[in-house]
Amino acid sequence: MSWADSSPGLQAGRTPINGHHPEEDSEQYPKGPSQRKRIVVVGLGMVGIAFIEKLLKMDAKRREYDIIVIGEEAHLAYNRVGLTSFFQHRQVENLYLNPQDWYNNTPSGALNYHLNTMVTEIHKNERVVSTSTGETVPYDILVLATGSDALLPRHTPGHDAKGVFVYRTIEDLQKLISYADTVKDSTGAVVGGGLLGLEAAKAMMDLETFQKVKLIERNRWVLSRQLDADAGGMVVDLVTKLGLDVLISKRVGKIEVDDGNAVKGVTFEDGEYMDCKCLMFAIGIKARDELARKAGVKCADRGGGIVVGPDLMTSEKDIYAIGECASWESQTFGLIAPGIEMADVLAFNLTQAKVHTPRKFKRPDLSTKLKLLGVEVASFGDFFADRDGPKDLPAKRHGGAAKKKEGIQTGADQVKSITDGPPPPPVKALTYKDPFQAVYKKYLFTLDGKYLLGGMMIGDTKDYVKLVPMVKNQKPLEVPPSQFILGVSKEGEDGADDLTDDTQICSCHNVTKGDVATTVKDGTCKSIGDVKSCTKAGTGCGGCMPLVQSIFNQQMKAMGTEILNHLCPHFPLSRADLFNIIYVKKLQTFPEVMKECGKNPASLGCEACKPTIGSILASLYNKNIIDKPLHGLQDTNDKFLANIQRNGTFSVIPRVAGGEITADKLIVIGTVAKKYNLYCKITGGQRIDMFGARKQDLVEIWTELVNAGMESGHAYAKSLRTVKSCVGTTWCRFGIGDSVGMAVRLEERYKSIRSPHKIKGGVSGCVRECAEAQNKDFGLIATDKGFNVFVGGNGGTKPRHSELLAKDVPPDDVVPILDRYLMFYIRTADKLQRTARWIEQLPGGIKYLRTVILEDGLNICASLEQQMNELVGTFFCEWTEVINSPERRAQFTQFKNTDSSQKTMETVTERGQERPTNWPSESITEDFKGTQWSQLVWQPMIETSQFPISSPTGSSSATIKRSDTQLAIFKIDTPKGSNGGGGDAQSRQQQNDQKPEASTSKFYATQQMCPHKRAFALSDGIVGDNLSENNSKTNPEFWVSCPFHKRNYILNDNDGGSSNGSSTRSAGTCTNDPTLNIATFPAEARPDGWVYIKLPPVEELDARLGTTKWMVRNGESGGAAAAGPFEKLDRKLKSLGQKGRKPVGGGESHLEGGVGEKGAARAILAGGESAVGVGTGGCGGSAAADW
Repeated sequence: MSWADSSPGLQAGRTPINGHHPEEDSEQYPKGPSQRKRIVVVGLGMVGIAFIEKLLKMDAKRREYDIIVIGEEAHLAYNRVGLTSFFQHRQVENLYLNPQDWYNNTPSGALNYHLNTMVTEIHKNERVVSTSTGETVPYDILVLATGSDALLPRHTPGHDAKGVFVYRTIEDLQKLISYADTVKDSTGAVVGGGLLGLEAAKAMMDLETFQKVKLIERNRWVLSRQLDADAGGMVVDLVTKLGLDVLISKRVGKIEVDDGNAVKGVTFEDGEYMDCKCLMFAIGIKARDELARKAGVKCADRGGGIVVGPDLMTSEKDIYAIGECASWESQTFGLIAPGIEMADVLAFNLTQAKVHTPRKFKRPDLSTKLKLLGVEVASFGDFFADRDGPKDLPAKRHGGAAKKKEGIQTGADQVKSITDGPPPPPVKALTYKDPFQAVYKKYLFTLDGKYLLGGMMIGDTKDYVKLVPMVKNQKPLEVPPSQFILGVSKEGEDGADDLTDDTQICSCHNVTKGDVATTVKDGTCKSIGDVKSCTKAGTGCGGCMPLVQSIFNQQMKAMGTEILNHLCPHFPLSRADLFNIIYVKKLQTFPEVMKECGKNPASLGCEACKPTIGSILASLYNKNIIDKPLHGLQDTNDKFLANIQRNGTFSVIPRVAGGEITADKLIVIGTVAKKYNLYCKITGGQRIDMFGARKQDLVEIWTELVNAGMESGHAYAKSLRTVKSCVGTTWCRFGIGDSVGMAVRLEERYKSIRSPHKIKGGVSGCVRECAEAQNKDFGLIATDKGFNVFVGGNGGTKPRHSELLAKDVPPDDVVPILDRYLMFYIRTADKLQRTARWIEQLPGGIKYLRTVILEDGLNICASLEQQMNELVGTFFCEWTEVINSPERRAQFTQFKNTDSSQKTMETVTERGQERPTNWPSESITEDFKGTQWSQLVWQPMIETSQFPISSPTGSSSATIKRSDTQLAIFKIDTPKGSNGGGGDAQSRQQQNDQKPEASTSKFYATQQMCPHKRAFALSDGIVGDNLSENNSKTNPEFWVSCPFHKRNYILNDNDGGSSNGSSTRSAGTCTNDPTLNIATFPAEARPDGWVYIKLPPVEELDARLGTTKWMVRNGESGGAAAAGPFEKLDRKLKSLGQKGRKPVGGGESHLEGGVGEKGAARAILAGGESAVGVGTGGCGGSAAADW
C-alpha cells in the first residue's frame, strides 16, 4: 500500500489573499496530479504546521505540490506555547492549532498526514525516507521540522529516577499529572529559571497536588537571558508573592532517591539538602539533528542543529530545515517567532520565487512578550546592549563622508583598551522602577538619544508593540527619550492609530498591521473570527488580540461600515433591545412584536428571529412553548421537547439534579430504554441520555418517566442544562462544602428558565475542583467561608476559563448573586451568545459585572431578583403538560393522515446498542423541482381541521404519507391584499367560513426530504419570508428552513427576490445552496373541508420521491467510515492480544460462568436481584420479560 493511499485524504485551503502573478492563470496551472512535486515534512509541530498552512495558501492556484507530513506524536499540531493551559482543561483538542475539520478541507491529494510515526532514516540518493512503521516515503523536497528535545543533565546522579521530568510535550505533562497524584501534599521543584522554567513552575502550581512548589535557579535572578539583575530580581519578588519559592544561586549536585529509585530530595553543590518528591528540569533544549547526522547532512559541531543557509537549504540539495532543529549562522532559536519566519521564507521561495525575488532568512527578532505566573514580562531589540555592547548600531544619516560608527575601535583605541580597560558600551540607559506598582522599564538608546536599541519591561508592557518596530526600522526618534517613560501610562485598550502598516502585531505568526487591514479592506474578512482564520493573528499566545480587535474596528469604521448586531432583516434591533421593548410594553405574541418592532407588520419572520422571540417570550412569561402562540416559533428541538437526531428520531433526557439519582430511578430509566430499544449514554453533565426515540413514542416514554417521579431535563432548550457536582462533604474525605446539596438547589431553582443560550453550572466541594466549576457559565467552589463564585466559562468551540465574580460568599447569599447575574445576562446578551462572549463584550468586562451585580451600580438588583423570582414561581414540567392534554399529545405523530410509521435511515449495532448509520457522503443534486410528470391530478390528502384556523405565528404544517412517499404541507396565513404567490404553479385559496376577516390563507406542498443529507424533516422547519427590496410586497417569497442544517427552500413562485431583481426564483429553489432543490406541488383547501394536492400517479411519485429509494443505508458514507473509523485500530489492538480485556461491546462477565449484562438484566426483570448468580444460567428457570 502506498503512503498516500494509506493516509486520509484531507480537504482545506483557500485562495491566497495577497494576490498572484499572471503566470498562475496560464494553461499550465493548476498542475495535474502526475505533474506535482511531493513535499515530505518531517514534524507536525508549530513550525511544521505553519509551513504547511503557508504553502497551501500560496500554492492554491498553482497546485505544484502535494504535501505529506509525518508527525511523531499522537496528536495533531498543537500550541506548545500554551501548553500550561492543559492543566486546566485536560483536553488535547483545546490546544490544537487547527481543528480536525481543517485537515479535511484541502483539495484532493494536497495534504496527507500520519501521526504517531517516526522517520528513522533519510536515503538521500533514493530520495526516500524510512519510518518506524516499516514504510518508505518518496520525496522530491524534504523539509525537516523535527524541533528540539528538552535537556536532562545526565551527568547528575539520580537523573533517571522516578519523579524526574522534563517540560516539553503533552505526553510529558500527562506523565507529570499521573505521578503527581501519587505524591500529593509533597514538595515539587523545577530546575531552571528561564522562560520554560517559570512556565513549568506554573504548571506544577496549577496541578494543586503539591503542598509547595520551588524554583531552583543557578544565577542570581530568573530570566537571566532576557532581563538584567534589577528586572529579574523584581520578577523573583512578584512570583514569590504568588506562592512560588525561588532558590537563587543554587546548583543541583545530586538527586537523592529511595529504595524504589523514586526522588526523595535534592542535594545542592554547596552541600545543602532539600526535601522533594518530584523534580522537573527546564534547563534548555537541544536541536533534534540526529536524523540529519545519520544521513550525512551537515550539522553544527558546537551547539548542534542542522546547518542551513539563508535559503534554509541544508548541505544536501532539496533538503531544508526550519525551526528549532535548524542552525543558522551557528545559532539555533528556541522561540516560536524565528521558526514561523523560516516557514514563511521557505513557503514563499518554493511557490513564488519563479516570479518574485527569493527571500532570505535574516537575523530574527528575539523580542518576547509573555505573561508568566501572572507577571507581564517583555524584552525587545538588543536588550543587553549596555552589558555586552550593541550588536548593530544604526548608520549615521549625515551628509559628507561616512563617520566612524560608535563603538568601533581603531588601532589606537585597542591599545588604549589594553592599558585602561575596555571603554564602556556606546549606549545610554533610561530606567524607570516603581516598587509600589511592581513596574520596571529600561530602554537603551545610542549616546545621542536619536535611536532606540532595545529594552525590557516588567508589569506594564502596553508599549511593547510600538517600540519593537522602532528598533527594527532604525529610524531617528522624533521625541526625546524621556517621553518613552513619562508618556506610556495610558488607560483603555491598545491603540493602533500611530502604527505603520509594516508594524508586526503578532510575533508568533509574523502578522503585520497591514496584513489585518488588507483582509478587511478587500472584503475577505467581515468578523474578528475571519481575521484570525485568514491571518493566524491571535492564534498563538493570544496576546495580540486587543490590538487585532482595535485594527479591525478602526478599518471597519474607516470604510463607513457600521458593525450591526441586528436580529435579522425583519428586525432592525439587537436581541437586548428587543427584549427591553417586549418587557416594557408587555408584548406577549409574535404578531404583537412584529407589529411593534418589525420592518413589515405583516411579515412572517424567519428562522433567525422566530426562535429568538420565542425564547424572549418564554424568558419573560414562561408560557408553554408547545401551545399555539409559541409553538410555531420554535426550532424542532423545542417544538417536540426533545433533541432531534440525524435519523429523525429524538433523544430523551430526564432531569438528574446535581447528578444525584436513586437506584429506583435508574431501574425505571433502564426499563424504559430496554422497552423502546433506546441507545444509552452518560452525558458530560452527569445524567443519562436515551437516543433513538420515535416522535410517535415520545409521549408514551415520558408518561412512564413522569409517572416514576421524573421530569423534563430541558436538554432540548436554550436554558439551564445541568449543575454538575462532586460528592463534597456528602462522602468525600477532602470535602469542605456540601456541593451536592448546593447543586441540587441551584438546578431546581433555575430549571426550565429560557435564556439566550444554554447555561451550565457546577459546584465543587473543595479546591480540588472535581466538578470542573471553572469552565461553566456559573460555578461554585467551596471554601472554609462559603463559596467562591465564578462566571463566564464555557467549553465548546471557543473554550474560556471562568472569572471570579465573588469570593467567600456565604451559602445564603449565593442565590441572590446568581439571580442577578443570570437575569442580567438574559436581559442584555445577544442572540445565541454564551455568557463567556457576553462578559467579554461588556464595557469593562468582569469588573463592570461586579459593579452591577455586587455593588448595584445600575440600581437594578432589586428588579433583577424580583424578575427571577417571578420566573421561578411559574415553573411547570412541560412534558407533564403534554401528557395531560389530548390536544398537545396529538402533535406527536409521524404522519397526520395515517397511524403507520416509516424508517428513513438504517441502523447499525455497536457495542451492543443500535445507532443510525452515518450520513451519506454526498448531497442529492438532482433536479427535483424540474421533474416532468406524466400528469397531475387533484387529490384530497388531509382534512383542513388538522390545521389551526389562523396561526398566531403565521404558519402551520403537517406531514402526510402517500404510498411510499412523504410530503410536507404548509398553511400560511397572510393579511388580505397579499396573495401569497403561487401564480400558475399554485392555485389561489378559496375563501371559506373558517378564516378570520383580517387574513387569507394558502397551502403549499413539497417533498418531505431535504436533499442535503436526505433528512425527512421539512415539515418541521420554520417558515419565513423575504424582506429584500427586490421582493414583491403583494406576492412575497416564502421559504421553509430545514431544521437540520438550515437549507432554505422557496415554497412559491414570485416576481422578485433575486439578487439583482432581474429574474424570479421559482418554487423549490434552495436560497443558500444553489446545488439543491425540492419538488413542489399545487395545493388548495376546498369547501368540503379537505386540502387537495395536485399529484402524479402513485407509482411515478414513489419512483421519484419514495422513502424506500432515498432511505440512507449502511455503507453510503464511503471510505473509512463505511468500514468503520476504527477498523485499523481494532486490528492493531487485536494483534496485541488484549490480555485481560473483553471485546468492545461484548458485555461478557470477567467471572467464570458469569451471565453477563444481558443475562443479569433478564434475571432481574424476571425475578429480582436474587435470581442473578454465577453459573445459574441467569434466569433461574423463570421466564424473562419479552421486549
